[in-house]
Amino acid sequence: MTSSQVEQKQTGEEDANEGYQRGLGARQIQMIAIGGAIGTGLFLGAGKAISKAGPSLVLAYAVAGLVIFFIMRALGELLMYRPVSGSFSEYAREFIGPFAGFVTGWTYWLFWVVTGMTEVTAAAQYMTYWFDLPQWFSALVFTVVLYGANLISVKLFGELEFWFSMVKVTAIIGMILICLGILTLGFSDAGDTASVTHLWADGGFFPKGIGGTLMTLQIVMFAFLAVELVGVTAGESKDPEKTLPKAINTVPWRIAVFYVGALIMILSVVSWTSFQPGVSPFVAAFDKMGLAVGAGIVNFVVLTAALSSCNSGMYSTGRMLRDLALNHQGPRAFTRLTRSGTPLIGTTFSALLMLIGVWINYQWPGEAFEMVVSFATISGMWAWIMILVSQIRYRAMADRGELPQSAFKAPGAPFTSWFALAFIGMVIVMMGIDKDARISLYCAPVWGLLLGVAYLVLKSRNPHGVAFAKKT
Repeated sequence: MTSSQVEQKQTGEEDANEGYQRGLGARQIQMIAIGGAIGTGLFLGAGKAISKAGPSLVLAYAVAGLVIFFIMRALGELLMYRPVSGSFSEYAREFIGPFAGFVTGWTYWLFWVVTGMTEVTAAAQYMTYWFDLPQWFSALVFTVVLYGANLISVKLFGELEFWFSMVKVTAIIGMILICLGILTLGFSDAGDTASVTHLWADGGFFPKGIGGTLMTLQIVMFAFLAVELVGVTAGESKDPEKTLPKAINTVPWRIAVFYVGALIMILSVVSWTSFQPGVSPFVAAFDKMGLAVGAGIVNFVVLTAALSSCNSGMYSTGRMLRDLALNHQGPRAFTRLTRSGTPLIGTTFSALLMLIGVWINYQWPGEAFEMVVSFATISGMWAWIMILVSQIRYRAMADRGELPQSAFKAPGAPFTSWFALAFIGMVIVMMGIDKDARISLYCAPVWGLLLGVAYLVLKSRNPHGVAFAKKT
């Protein structure tokens, strides 16, 4: 890419961001980043993962968490090179090609639509803890309510997400402290049996073998999906050069506390054999402790987590559709903003598609979660792959002096990026082996074919319109 192209690209990007309000402050970005990693994958999906891997799930989260940190630092390097809204699609478009940007934008949009279905599904399951309601009914109500919540300014969205995340963080820290108290003081029904020996005494640390642990990787990686959401907020952050690096650098301790720490505490207080798929391990742990009130509180918290994630999904989909439309890779109607800077049409379109999740709950209430999790995982990981490939190519160009160096370089790159790519490849192989997750690998080529045909149609109608330099 020549210097004139870079200048043209950056100028076009400034135009593309017109209309957005930089209303997200430092504390909001921090909590969005923290809350993005705490959702359904941890609160609900971990139940199935524990039953498959036992205590070794802790190791799976730790290793996968290291890979996530590599991905986030790669994203951070790109963001400090050029903080833009619709970042993953933009970087893929610049460093790989217009078609890569097209695929990434639409796939990341699809990821959040499918994730929205996942989170609504989980929220509907949580409601059955208190009420005997059909899952599809709860899913419908939540989808409508969250759509309404997204018709607000970005500043108010950030404030809502701040408090949603605060509830999740406070709850997990509180649960860790309660478990620590049980282990040291011995109170509650689990006090007499609680012991860190549960981590290796009930069949060993790898009760299902290393193969069983590897088979949980797609569930583990799903739990980390949405950590990259801070990249989407770049175009609406008040001070992205300061807030985004700080948020990204919190990834290691977030994973250490909220995943590794929380699971060690739970599995020490209650044996892994007590958990089962489809039941939140947090709720099940409190039930085993004899703390019924605590279980009800945790169920409310995980309900909040699911709704928070879905709310973030609606936020993200509208922005991604607008970025595609601005690049002539989506309907022009998606470029329209309300006076408060909200991409109303794109958000509305996405919310309508999320209602498919209601139908899934009606048709297959017991299988809905697993069906959408597997497809969300493969589509979400595509964004990670594009981040890593874009960072590798950007670093090579910057080292050659063709582009300015980023102020937030990824340590160990590009080797860490190559390692992360290899790890993601292994997860995809594991998904192919797992019959429950294999459906996503069947759907991915179909989705890719649809995008390929759509891109060819766009290119035939407007050969130059899909290029980034033509953004208007």
